[in-house]
Amino acid sequence: MNVTKVSYYKEKIFSARWFQTWGCLLLGSMVIATGYTFFMTPYQIVPGGIYGISTILNWKLGFPIGMAALCFNLPLSLIGFKILGRDFGFRTFICFWLVALFADGYPWALEHWFGYPPEIAHDPLQLVKGGITNPDSPKEGVLLASIFGGVVIGIGAGFIFKSRSSSAGTDVLAAILHKLTRKPLGAMQMTVDLIIVVLGFVAFPDWKTPFYSLITIFIMGKVIDIVIGGYASDKTFFIISDKTEEIRHFILSELHRGGSIVPVNGMWNRTEKEMIMTVVHRKEVTILQRAIQHIDPKAFTMILNAQEIMGQGFKRMDWDDVNEKKANKSLPENK
Repeated sequence: MNVTKVSYYKEKIFSARWFQTWGCLLLGSMVIATGYTFFMTPYQIVPGGIYGISTILNWKLGFPIGMAALCFNLPLSLIGFKILGRDFGFRTFICFWLVALFADGYPWALEHWFGYPPEIAHDPLQLVKGGITNPDSPKEGVLLASIFGGVVIGIGAGFIFKSRSSSAGTDVLAAILHKLTRKPLGAMQMTVDLIIVVLGFVAFPDWKTPFYSLITIFIMGKVIDIVIGGYASDKTFFIISDKTEEIRHFILSELHRGGSIVPVNGMWNRTEKEMIMTVVHRKEVTILQRAIQHIDPKAFTMILNAQEIMGQGFKRMDWDDVNEKKANKSLPENK
């Protein structure tokens, strides 16, 4: 049996999937640079990551934020190229160049192309009627910047992750630390970001700074999950009942939903029963709950968020034709 390795990162050049991937990468880079340039840097918010360090250098040394991030990302990406893999690493390499270009290009374009003064070019939110910062309560503007900045950066990062890429930075550093220490990758990512947030507090000695930064980090994470997996509007039901057939009939005839029936054993007395697993839309949750209560009030029911449903009757699972052919070739032949 010959099994060939299938790459899930490659797409056929100029195919629909190829344009979608690189479109997401370009759009995500533009959006994430907008978040850092217009929301984070002007208000001294340090949401972890390489751009958190770049924000500190921008305020303390006047170093362009994109160029500072580039100086950190280049060596990190070269070191972590093997960890990320060639295809993934190439996209990441292009991505952080684009983010740096847009991050430094926005203020330059506003100042030189549109003629705005430097203070406006580096804080364009002042152009909003009344400004995002209230002169009587300047910290209100920082709070709004941390919230909306987290949303914007989260959207941009989500698009980048959907292109199966990364904006480099602490992602690579965390992967390196994970390989060296064998600690969980998520813990390493959190550790690196928290260290950078603490550095932000040292650089900007205001006890509120780390709290604004943590707000941004939290919102970024939530928005990234929504962009990648979609909003959880569907619910998964796990139903264990003595009246499985009646509940099954209701789901099929009234809700017009499918599902699976799985044999299970009770932990207490090892009684054999059947469990219904089905997925319904949010508006059908109450209908099914009431039906279960009416049919079998003693039924054990567990309801979970269905983050993303793919397959027949739900979201179609698109797969590149090239990868599909490769995958088929990699399957063992029945002889």
